[in-house]
Amino acid sequence: MSIITISRGSYSRGKEVAEKVAAALGYECISREILLEASEQFNIPEIKLVRAIHDAPSILERFTYGKEKYVAYLKAALMKHVQKDNVVYHGLAGHFFLQGIPHVLKVRIVADLTDRIAEEMKRENISAAEARHILKKDDDERRRWGMQIFGVDTWDPMLYDMVLHIKAIKVDEAVEFILKAAKLPGFNTTMPSQKILDDQTMAARVQAALVEEFPTARVRAQAEELFVDIKANLTEEQEVISRVQRIVNNVAGIEVKTQYLIHP
Repeated sequence: MSIITISRGSYSRGKEVAEKVAAALGYECISREILLEASEQFNIPEIKLVRAIHDAPSILERFTYGKEKYVAYLKAALMKHVQKDNVVYHGLAGHFFLQGIPHVLKVRIVADLTDRIAEEMKRENISAAEARHILKKDDDERRRWGMQIFGVDTWDPMLYDMVLHIKAIKVDEAVEFILKAAKLPGFNTTMPSQKILDDQTMAARVQAALVEEFPTARVRAQAEELFVDIKANLTEEQEVISRVQRIVNNVAGIEVKTQYLIHP
């Protein structure tokens, strides 16, 4: 039992790989569903989330703390979903949000630009030059999205446990590689690894609840205890703590000790 994230570019065959891996394991396969869940849970039009994916640097910069809000809502929806285990996720930022959780197998699927151009030309009935322009623009925007939102490069192989190049390695062979890796002991769900996921899910839910009123707040959870870091006027420390505690108490199922660090 494990969680598998598959990071992919357009026309890399990553969606096909993800669906075949999920079918072979009997796992749930999700992608856009997380956007829908975030949209419904936090009452944000889905189109805003979709546009943020494709043009995040310019879209999010128009709003004060837009980045913090978007990331908090998306992460909370994803964490809540994968907490139940046995999931293949091939949507946005899974490799970022699920860092530090031992039983998450993080895979990157890549393909040659020439092959991607050919596929884009066929599907959209456009010229090679047009296809190249579209793909380059899409790649650049997604890369900038990762750099701006998380400060890391999506193409950095150190983010992943496995990088597979679809060319000499065919789709079904890539699926076999992933299935074998998922069975390794290091990616099995254990009680300690599940506790790490539960803690991170709790922290994500609280962060999403706080972000509207306290967009700079940072939340982590460990051993059923919450740690909340907030920038605020020190003369308002008790008032801030009281407001935050009310929000934390309103998060369903959260009954933990909370420690605060208030600083200017």
